[in-house]
Amino acid sequence: MAEAVPVRCPACLRENGYTAPVFPCACGSPVHPPLDLAAPPVPLTHRTWSDTWVTVRCTTCGRESEWPHPELGCGSCGTVVLIAVHPLEATGTPADPAGPPSAAVRPGLGGPAGDPAGGLAGGAAGRRPAHIPPPPAAPVPRPAFRPVTIRTARDAVATAALYLRWLGFRDVRQPDGRPIPAATVDLRAPGLVAQVDPTTAPAGLRAVECVWLNGLTASATSVYFALAGYTEEARARADDLGIPLFVMDLTGMPQPVNDPADALVGPDA
Repeated sequence: MAEAVPVRCPACLRENGYTAPVFPCACGSPVHPPLDLAAPPVPLTHRTWSDTWVTVRCTTCGRESEWPHPELGCGSCGTVVLIAVHPLEATGTPADPAGPPSAAVRPGLGGPAGDPAGGLAGGAAGRRPAHIPPPPAAPVPRPAFRPVTIRTARDAVATAALYLRWLGFRDVRQPDGRPIPAATVDLRAPGLVAQVDPTTAPAGLRAVECVWLNGLTASATSVYFALAGYTEEARARADDLGIPLFVMDLTGMPQPVNDPADALVGPDA
């Protein structure tokens, strides 16, 4: 995977680690937006679909393609910021102050590898006495989440459902019956109540309290996903109620923005 770079939040001045997304070019080579770390990140206060794409040139075949503009949700205050990208040069390849792309960025190498059994079966140690139980098997690492690019509100809902399945929830679906007209979309699973906000405005206090009440009624875990982040009141209330909050960028990678979300994801994500 590409190395994480520090990005300072302009609102609370906390540094967050950010890894540039890698996209597949039509020729099969990986491409990533050339980050301009010398330029300060810009808070995202109003999202427009036309301004959230950036042109990236493949260094292998020269093809220029549109990909989501790099953005990051602050893990401290929840502010969503746009990360500057070097513009395309008239000739040659996009300027990249970090030098040539790392050899570690290769398709297919992002997931965990290795022997999950940990070499427990060793013939040199001899046979184990029957009264001694075998040691517990090492836990199998969770595979890396494979994001799906978000281009529409429907893509945002599908991404949230995929991420919840990756977290271990089964039978994630939209509730049956005629949906009530609303900006948010409900997702349900056994023991789970989730809401997805694909709008361009930050989720507010009422939205967090509503998903909490729905989870309380169903005796289920409540989770909230938003594209445009959260207001300070919403984040504070979610922390009080223990509601996991996630922010999604257009690369399709949900990011936890509070402690309950970190706890839900777990240490092996």
